[in-house]
Amino acid sequence: MDVTARELNRSTLARQLLLRREPLDAAEGVRRVVALQAQQPASPYIALWNRLADFDPAGLDAAFSDHSVVKATLMRLTLHAVHAEDHPAFREAMHPVVRASRLGPRFTRSGLSAEDADALVPRLLEFAERSRTTAECEAWLGERLGAPPGPGAWWGLRQYTPLLHAPTAPPWSFGHRPSYIAPRTDPPRTDPEASAASLRTLVVRYLSGFGPASVADVAQFAMVRRTAARAALADQAGELDRLEGPEGEELFDLPGAPRPDATTPAPPRLMAMWDSVLLAYADRGRVLPPAYRRVVIRANGDVLPTLLVDGYVAGVWRPVDEGVEATAFHPLPEEVWEGLAVEARSLVGFLADREPEVYRRYGHWWGGRLPSATVRLLPGG
Repeated sequence: MDVTARELNRSTLARQLLLRREPLDAAEGVRRVVALQAQQPASPYIALWNRLADFDPAGLDAAFSDHSVVKATLMRLTLHAVHAEDHPAFREAMHPVVRASRLGPRFTRSGLSAEDADALVPRLLEFAERSRTTAECEAWLGERLGAPPGPGAWWGLRQYTPLLHAPTAPPWSFGHRPSYIAPRTDPPRTDPEASAASLRTLVVRYLSGFGPASVADVAQFAMVRRTAARAALADQAGELDRLEGPEGEELFDLPGAPRPDATTPAPPRLMAMWDSVLLAYADRGRVLPPAYRRVVIRANGDVLPTLLVDGYVAGVWRPVDEGVEATAFHPLPEEVWEGLAVEARSLVGFLADREPEVYRRYGHWWGGRLPSATVRLLPGG
């Protein structure tokens, strides 16, 4: 079966709950979309505001507090919010990548070896049975070593150890100074067979939230080698649909997963910074037009908050005193602006009790040159 580029776009939007807001609680919403980028504390909240009907941010606060949703270093070695039931398999799947990337030269220059890290992990998890600050963890590590840890020691150990980020402060549960806590589940398995089995689980979950997808897409999402992604897909070949993408590439999908018609309407949205739909693919053009990629994804990795119009990135937005400033990269019909204005009023109300000037620290990107067909102020009142 052939799949067009626009059908891929609509499949992504359907699975990411962006064709219509769904009446789900926060934990179930996170489960449905599989993983939310969480580098910036507000972004999981704004991501769910875009996806869930009558979303109450207090529900996500509670989910983080009771560990039904957890925040941890996972896919692509970045912070994600995932359902607690997904975390063990996701972490096991990522173990070889985390070990290779975090126990390398930067870590060993501290005087510690990978074997030292393996010995420290269970003791650190025991220490982190309650929330611990970075300072507490570094002091603990110094006591274990008998001397202050060298540069790179805590950097590598904190990400190699399967720690969660512990909620610390309003308005978005997590501040910019992290604290850590051990998961309430058994420690992830680290043997190669367990990692391979968990990668197969991760692939199925990925397809449920982001499919159809290619080997390259799977590898990009999990930051694993394409050989590993290809093997995980091959091991489940009899359980997956095989499709042909718009460039003739082989795509994989779950049988019965939603694949809406290309003509399905897609409402406008004001997407969070680092939203997963912009980053979960090797070919990000299914949502982010190539012409806009370098504008939206900055050289240092910042991913700006975007306007989603007819399912595709069409500009960026930022909060201002009077509402939301929207910069469109190409001309938009008046009815689209009206839809964006409705979203802006809702977003301003959503942010009012939390952080009206959300993402303010990233405002310097607007000081440069943004391609602009139109800049409009969308009032908040």
